[in-house]
Amino acid sequence: MAPPFKAVTLGFLTGLLGLLVSLTPFGFSLEEGVGLDLLFRLRGARQAPAEVVVVTVGKQCAVHLNLPPDPTKWPRSLHARLVENLVKAGAAVIVFDMNFNEARSPEQDRLFADAIRRAGNVILFEYLSREIVPLMGKERPPMGNLYIEKLITPIPPLAESAIALAPFPLPKVPFKVSRYWAFKTGAGDTPTLPIVAFQTFALEVYDEFIQLLKTVNPSQAEKLPRTREAVLSARGVEKLVRDLRHAFESDPRLVEGLLEALPNSRAPALEDRKSRLLKSLIKMYQSADSPYLNFYGPPRSITTIPYYQVVQLEEKPVANPQQLDLKGKVVFVGFSENLRPEQQRDGFYTVFSQPDGLDVSGVEIATTAFANLLEDTPIQPLGLPGYMAVIFLWGAVLGIFCRLFSVPVGTSSVMGLSALYLVGVYYLFKTTGSWYPVIPPLFFQAPAALFGAILWKYFDTSKERQNIQKVFQYYLPSKIVDQLSKNFASAQITDQLVYGVCLATDAEQYTPLAESMDPKELGRFMNEYYEAVFEPVLQRGGIVSDVIGDSMFAIWATAHPDLAVKEQACLAALGIANSVHRFNQLSPTWQLPTRIGLHFGHILLGNVGAMNRYEYRAVGDVVNTAARLQGLNKHLGTQILVSQEVLDQLEGFLARELGKFLLVGKSKPLRVYELMGRLETSDELQRSRCAIFAEALDRFRRQSWEEAIEKFHEILKNHGEDGPSLFYLKLCEQHRENPPGASWQGVVHMGKK
Repeated sequence: MAPPFKAVTLGFLTGLLGLLVSLTPFGFSLEEGVGLDLLFRLRGARQAPAEVVVVTVGKQCAVHLNLPPDPTKWPRSLHARLVENLVKAGAAVIVFDMNFNEARSPEQDRLFADAIRRAGNVILFEYLSREIVPLMGKERPPMGNLYIEKLITPIPPLAESAIALAPFPLPKVPFKVSRYWAFKTGAGDTPTLPIVAFQTFALEVYDEFIQLLKTVNPSQAEKLPRTREAVLSARGVEKLVRDLRHAFESDPRLVEGLLEALPNSRAPALEDRKSRLLKSLIKMYQSADSPYLNFYGPPRSITTIPYYQVVQLEEKPVANPQQLDLKGKVVFVGFSENLRPEQQRDGFYTVFSQPDGLDVSGVEIATTAFANLLEDTPIQPLGLPGYMAVIFLWGAVLGIFCRLFSVPVGTSSVMGLSALYLVGVYYLFKTTGSWYPVIPPLFFQAPAALFGAILWKYFDTSKERQNIQKVFQYYLPSKIVDQLSKNFASAQITDQLVYGVCLATDAEQYTPLAESMDPKELGRFMNEYYEAVFEPVLQRGGIVSDVIGDSMFAIWATAHPDLAVKEQACLAALGIANSVHRFNQLSPTWQLPTRIGLHFGHILLGNVGAMNRYEYRAVGDVVNTAARLQGLNKHLGTQILVSQEVLDQLEGFLARELGKFLLVGKSKPLRVYELMGRLETSDELQRSRCAIFAEALDRFRRQSWEEAIEKFHEILKNHGEDGPSLFYLKLCEQHRENPPGASWQGVVHMGKK
């Protein structure tokens, strides 16, 4: 484990990073645009309340009613019939999300106005216009612009007949609609359509509300109309909304007091429905000026009835009467087509906009806002203090876990905690509408904590290695020490960079051998094996630097590049192969075929250990590459593989090139050769095989798959089993089916050790 101080520090930094990301405009827009969308998509559609209905106006209705496609040209007597039928069906409130700011036929306008007046429950839409006025200075250029928002009301006969008027402004595409204005501050703090509609609907419990207000704040109750009938007779819904908003703003504790008094109200036997309605009404005045919309799903998720079915209700009764069960419900009437009459889009881009371009209509958004008020289920983002606390604490937990534990455990912890966090956030969003941050915690803090811990541990490890300054007591054998001391300024050998060859070996079938042998017997057997392996190394001036299980590493080092060490290492490799062969002949029960790999380059030499026990080790890419070459034997069916760096300028050995390989964990390809023996002892058959293989490899590199396959088959036919030929035959067949492309340079990528 890491020291607690480091873990706490990383936790603090991760938490701070989350705050820096979250509190920027970029982070906020990313959370709202992506995080909120993700929660909605995970949640999916949900059931809309039965108390709200949308009556849609559009092209489909125009066809059924044999009217022009543009609904603004429809006779307003038709709207009058719609209102009358809605009233007969028992609609509690009728809301028109349509413009009526232009006069038509006086008779038609009168019929519509009379129907609205008789209904006594119709709310009409006010159009909000934005005017830009340049600010001019005396004899100076314009100093800027003044933005004035004006309400354009319906024509006077209609406006005077309606119970209330209200706007409902929304941003247009490409802005995604995720919230709405409850009160439009730019237009004189005007209440919008959903607010006015809900206050009208809630007049059902107005008398109970006044009684409740009298118990909490009698002075405020005296300023309001005493009864529901007083509000309706004065057509004072808008004024009531403004007065209530002022009352709640002037007394911040009023909401809390009303909610506390609600269960203990002296109102006679409050029904559950009325109690819920009162609670929602009180909460409405506590909400923000611009609440977030809790969408119910894609377009038409809210109960939707075509306009023509309502106006033809008496002439053509519907097959399913429950479909037009409007008693006690709030009905929103508006356009649901993609185009408004003035050729502007009426669809708004939301999280539930469809791939085919169908957006949620403006009237559906207004209905959604009303339904949220009715159910008291708006999306509730965390307040700034809570938001910052969640972000910081989450980052702290992640940072501490990642720094305290190992990389695998830390990674598993981050993944597990992130999954639990997402499940918890989703559950709260689905059940309560609470919106906890998603993007900064999961997509910024989690990766930052993980990679920060990895980098920190890497630097700690590097620092520890650099700080090892102890004097080694055991060095190279005297011959190597003497050779190095003559070429280096310092006679003391601590960590020294030299040129050298590293030879790596690995015994096959060691695992089943270890499982079946008695430990003592296994120890004696392996000692005999290592005697056979060590002897050629020592005879050729090499040093056995490390032994791990059934693997051995040996080195030949010099202060400057020297062909002699390459030659000695190659001779040692051939000697090991012969020595192991003799050893296996003496042990018919257990065989340990041995793979060998050699590479040349810079090596860092040093002693590793403690107290009076040190081991001489070689560190560097040469060691790793030699081990990889040794492992490559398994795939190629060979015994000794060497790199081009070993054979460069070296003569006297028979070796065949096996191609360029990108070994596991390496970033640069390596040209690899099979060391077959000394040139002077080679026969014509071996040299012939090398020549044909070179031709086959050339065809392979030129992507002449058929010719290469033919050559490799020729080797197998004339020379018997040959591992590299079998390897390339399989590779050629794969490339023939899936060619690697023109940019391919003949490099074989090895995915396994």
